[in-house]
Amino acid sequence: MEYLVYSVPLMVCLGWYLWRRTRLISVSHSAREEALEAGLTEPASLHPTIDERKCIGCGSCIKACPEMPQHTVLGLNNRAKAELVSPTECIGHGACRTACPVDAITLVFGTARRGVDLPRVTPWFETNVPGVFVAGELGGMGLIRNAVEQGRQAIEQITARRPRAKGDQLDLVIVGAGPAGFSASLAAMEKKLRFATIEQESLGGCVFQYPRGKIVMTQPAVLPLVGKMNMTLTSKEQLLEFWLDAQRRTGLAIRCNERVEAISREGDGFIVRTTKGEVRAATVLLSVGRRGTPPHHGGPGEDKTKVV
Repeated sequence: MEYLVYSVPLMVCLGWYLWRRTRLISVSHSAREEALEAGLTEPASLHPTIDERKCIGCGSCIKACPEMPQHTVLGLNNRAKAELVSPTECIGHGACRTACPVDAITLVFGTARRGVDLPRVTPWFETNVPGVFVAGELGGMGLIRNAVEQGRQAIEQITARRPRAKGDQLDLVIVGAGPAGFSASLAAMEKKLRFATIEQESLGGCVFQYPRGKIVMTQPAVLPLVGKMNMTLTSKEQLLEFWLDAQRRTGLAIRCNERVEAISREGDGFIVRTTKGEVRAATVLLSVGRRGTPPHHGGPGEDKTKVV
């Protein structure tokens, strides 16, 4: 009788666990099939890869994903191992890697089908072209918090190493006003540099393009001139509102709706040609991200705002 008293609750718990596991596998399978059918199989940015040899199928990464339950980004496959089932829904929060108890998750750019070449830069963010620097997602720093920090660090290095501006040259042109570019712009203001920030769309860059309500930031970050952003599980709208307020308070000028078309060497500096003219600068910081200007193929309806 005693065995029965203890075994019944145990069997109920085991049955509930197996039911949940089976349901999760089923939901994951459906999400994977929908992504395959729609051709949405290539992640656009930073994303997790899971080592099945290490994965214990605990589901911690799935629970930690800030996109759940609106989007099934991660799921379990038929072997009860974690898997990226909706690649295009992932924007590289990194919470899954942090939550994994066995270190089975790595955050990477590119895939076996679509490799990504990261630019080779020095520890101080300079490319093989002296005077041209890279920060943020373009250089492999996809998380917003890390991109913000890298933008600030890049300005520290540029300030220490920049050549002296001559004549009508600016000290710096920052290309892109996403997380890294916005942070770099505020840091340049703090360092009292003569600079221009050029963004082909609006403040926020690729963040501005994310779907409505998208969770874009899960950890606090520090912005130059502004201070700590105590924000967790922050939506696209909340983050952009914070940035717009920071822009107003600091008086930061950003040249929006102006696209950089070419950068060429001129003496010891550069000419940055845009859709609205040209700017001369001693140094250039590229913080354009990887979504930048997507290619168009002429398909009907691809110019609509709902199409990404």
